[in-house]
Amino acid sequence: MASGGKRLSIALVGTRGVPARYGGFETCVEEVGRRLADRGHEVVVYCRSTDDAADRPDTYAGMRLVHRGALRKRSLETLSHTGLSVAHLLRHRTDAAIVFNAANSPYLPLLRAARIPVATHVDGLEWRRAKWGRGGRRYYRFAESWAVRWSDALIADAQGIADYYRDEFDAGTELIAYGAPTVDGATDLLADRDLEPGGYHLVVARFEAENHVDVIVDGYRRSHATKPLIVVGSAPYADDYTRRVHSLGDDRVTFLGGVWDQRLLDQLYAGAYTYLHGHSVGGTNPSLLRALGAGAPTIAYDVSFNREVVGASGSYFADAQGVAAALEAAEAGPEIIAARRALAHERAAAYDWDDVADAYERMCLGLAARELRRPRRPFFAQRSGRAARTAAENASGAATASVSSNTAPEELTTP
Repeated sequence: MASGGKRLSIALVGTRGVPARYGGFETCVEEVGRRLADRGHEVVVYCRSTDDAADRPDTYAGMRLVHRGALRKRSLETLSHTGLSVAHLLRHRTDAAIVFNAANSPYLPLLRAARIPVATHVDGLEWRRAKWGRGGRRYYRFAESWAVRWSDALIADAQGIADYYRDEFDAGTELIAYGAPTVDGATDLLADRDLEPGGYHLVVARFEAENHVDVIVDGYRRSHATKPLIVVGSAPYADDYTRRVHSLGDDRVTFLGGVWDQRLLDQLYAGAYTYLHGHSVGGTNPSLLRALGAGAPTIAYDVSFNREVVGASGSYFADAQGVAAALEAAEAGPEIIAARRALAHERAAAYDWDDVADAYERMCLGLAARELRRPRRPFFAQRSGRAARTAAENASGAATASVSSNTAPEELTTP
C-alpha cells in the first residue's frame, strides 16, 4: 500500500462506469477503483445512466456510484455525460480526480479553477480513428493540446503513447499500463456453441475500421485454414462497416455478435487455437491482455502498441495476405502454437492489476499533495515536437508532410 495510512477521496470521471461492460477505460475503473476502495480510499465513479432506474445501484465493489445521463448521439455522448459529471463534482469536491479520455479536456479548466488536482488518461490516438470525420479529428487534436495544458498529470497506458506526447508536446506522462486477468482454462461452455478447445481461430473486437476486423476476415477467407473463424463483436454506429465485414466471410466464418457473458468470453479466449487482434490506435488493449491471460497464441496487427504487449509470444500481420500466411503457418506448426501459449502466460504475468493500482494510488497521493502540479502552457504554442516542426516546414514551403496510411488525412497544424 503506497498511501502510508493516508485516506483520499478520488473521483473517476469520463467513462461509462461500472460494472465494466464495454472497453478498456471501464475495465481500468473497475479493477483499480475496487482495489483503491479495499485500501480504505473513498472512490467515486461517475456512471453513464440508462433509462432503467433499477440499473442504477448506489455502490459497487466498495465504490460509490454517481449516475448522470448523456445525449444519445455519438459525437456528443461522451462530452455531455462528462459535463454533467463535472458539474456534480464541482459541488462535491474530492482530493483528486482522474479524467479518462483526452476528449473531455475542455472541462479541465473548471476542475483546475476549483482547485481539484486532476490527471487525464489520454488513451490512444483518437484522431486516427476512421469513424470520426474531419471535424471530429480536428477536435481530438485540439483536445490533446488542452489535456497537456490543463492536466496536473497525464497518464499513458503504452510506451508508444508516452513517446507521442513527448515528441509532439515535450510533455512527460505517468506510464501505467492495464493489467491482465488470470483466465482459467475451463472450456465447458464451448460445447453449447458447437466448439471444441483448440478447434477454432478467434477475433474479439468492436467493428471499427482501425480494428481491422475486415482485414482479418478477408485474410482468413483467402487462406487455406481448416479451423473455423469465430468473430465476436459489433458496433452501434457502424452499419456500413458491419455489412462489409459480413460480406467478406465465407461458410467457415461464424459471427456471434456481442458476447456479454464474461465466463463464456473467457472460455472462448482459453479455447482458441489462435487469437487475431487487429487494433491499431488505442494503446494497450484489454482484449489483448485478456487473450494473453488465457494463454491464447496471438496474431496481431503490426504496430508498436501490440508488439510492446505481445513480444515474441505471437506473430504479426500488416494486410490480408499477412493474415492468411500467419493462419496457415499456425495450423502447420502446432508445436510452435504450444510454445507460444506458454509464452503468452509469461507475458500476461508482467501486467498485474495490483501493481497498476499501486501506481494509481501513488499518483493520486502526489496529486493531493500538489506534488504533480504542471505549469500552464501558452494557448497557441502547445505542439513542440515533430508536429510543430512539420507545421513550420509546411509554412515555409521547405517540405511536404507525409502521413502514413494509418493516419487520418488531416492537417498536422491543428492546435
